[in-house]
Parts: sequence; C-alpha cells; structure tokens
Amino acid sequence: MLQRPVSWPNGAKVACAITLDMDADSLVHIHHGAGAQEKFSTTSMLRYGPDVAIPRILETYRRYGLTQTFFIPAWCIENHPRAIEAIVADGHEIGYHGYIHEAPNNLSPQQELDWMCRSIEIIEKYSGKRPRGNRAPLYHMSASTPEFLIDQGFVYDSSLMGDEVPYVLETDKGRLWEMPVSWATDDWPPYVHAPDLGYMFPPQSPERAMEIFMAEFEALRQAPGGIWVGVWHPFVSGRLSRWQRVERMIEDMLDTGDVWFAPLEEIAAHVAEQSASGSYEPRVDRIPYSDGMQVPEELIGKG
Repeated sequence: MLQRPVSWPNGAKVACAITLDMDADSLVHIHHGAGAQEKFSTTSMLRYGPDVAIPRILETYRRYGLTQTFFIPAWCIENHPRAIEAIVADGHEIGYHGYIHEAPNNLSPQQELDWMCRSIEIIEKYSGKRPRGNRAPLYHMSASTPEFLIDQGFVYDSSLMGDEVPYVLETDKGRLWEMPVSWATDDWPPYVHAPDLGYMFPPQSPERAMEIFMAEFEALRQAPGGIWVGVWHPFVSGRLSRWQRVERMIEDMLDTGDVWFAPLEEIAAHVAEQSASGSYEPRVDRIPYSDGMQVPEELIGKG
C-alpha cells in the first residue's frame, strides 16, 4: 500500500505521464566536443529522434487525445526547431533539461545558474512560456539546483526517486514539488547500445521492456493513488517496433479505465491544489539530505 495516496481526477487509480527526453545529438557533442563531427553513425542514431520519431510520437498522441511533457536541452531546441514547432503546436509541455545535457553536479553553482538562465530564455523564445518543470540530465541534480529552480519560478522537478507519489522538496528558498521517477520505467537500461556514448547494454525486445514498465503500472493499480512516469527518449522508444508496442500499452492503460494521462505540470498543479485544500498531506524532504562530510575520512571508499 501507499502511505500517502493521492485522489486523482475522475476516480483514476494512477496518474500517468509519458515524458520524452529529446536529447538528440546533444549527447554526442557533450561526450566528444570537436570530435563529434567524426561520429557519423552515432549522430544519425540520435537525430532519428527529432527527425523521425517526433512526428510518429505526435501522431500517436493526437490519435489518443494525449497531451504530455517533453524535456529538451536548449541546444536541441535551437538546432531542431521544426520538431519544437510541432511539439508546441500540439500543446505539449516543454520542460528544462540543461543547455546541452550537461550534468549540474559537475558545474560550479555560478555555471549552473548561468546556463539555466540562458536555457530558460531559449525555451521561452521557442515555446512562448517559461518552463515550469525540470529534469536534470542523467538525474544529476546538484545541491544548488532546487533553490535555483525556485528562484526561477519552477513548480516541480522530476529527477529524484524517493517515492511512488508526488512529494515536496523544502529548501531555505521555498518549496518544489517532486514528480518521482524510477529506473524501472526508464527506457535506457533495456534498449540503449551506444559505444560512442559509453553504454553497451544488450538491447531487449519491446515485449521484455514493456513487461518491466507495465509491472510498475499494475502495482500502482493494485495500490491506487500513485504516479507512473515513463522516462523515455525519442531516438530510443521512438523506433518503429518499440513505438508500436507503446501504442498497445496506451490502449491497454486506457482500457482499464483506471488511468489519468496528463503532462507533469498539470499533475503538479493537481497535487498542489489538493495540498492547499487539506485533502492531501505530502511527505516533505528537507534538502540537501546531508551537510558536509558524513563519513570518517579513513572509511571513504571502503564500502
């Protein structure tokens, strides 16, 4: 059972968001710098996302009447404007996902803030609105990220894995909703084989991957009140056989009558309203989780 189940609209048992991280060829550039121009095959694989998968994905969403969330690095927004125009035209949410998929916890606080502000301007220019949600590239949020997000008017983050229900991140600057994720609903482990990016997982069949994704969904149906977040990538799950299986998944989820599909911004707004009315009491995590060194120096690395 869930300790803090949420009451979802229309009696739904599960809130579902298929979030698409459209990293595209930012990945080959952040990994290889000037050497990226020699990585033709990997670049073509990554550009499959905006060039081929995004039109396919958007057509599916139109057919099923879904509005969802895309997390897109600002560099990708500038370099793949046609894909962005199509996403925005269909009314989908665009969230912040770094400038060129840099890890925030590898930057100085000032660097992180500077690139965040630059990226927000780009998102607003191309989408017409400031982003309200964040997903840290590689889930690598820094200790500074939550307060920077609050200062910039963000409502939620979707980088952490602390629950099956939305919860609150509390800082000295204020509060931020967390829309939790899980590696169990991320398409990277079952599908990604990309030697140039340092990943060499043996690709699984769509049926095997979906078995894992749907196990999480069915568990939430049996314990109503949670949130299921797919963390998928157009160049990965948008491949033809995989996306055909996703369409069957959407049909199966809708046929249960137990699901509410919504973009994360809308889900965050719902739990905020429930919290304000007193009908939902979220867990509150005070962050950062620790301050300074917690382990004796002689024990570092001895685990």
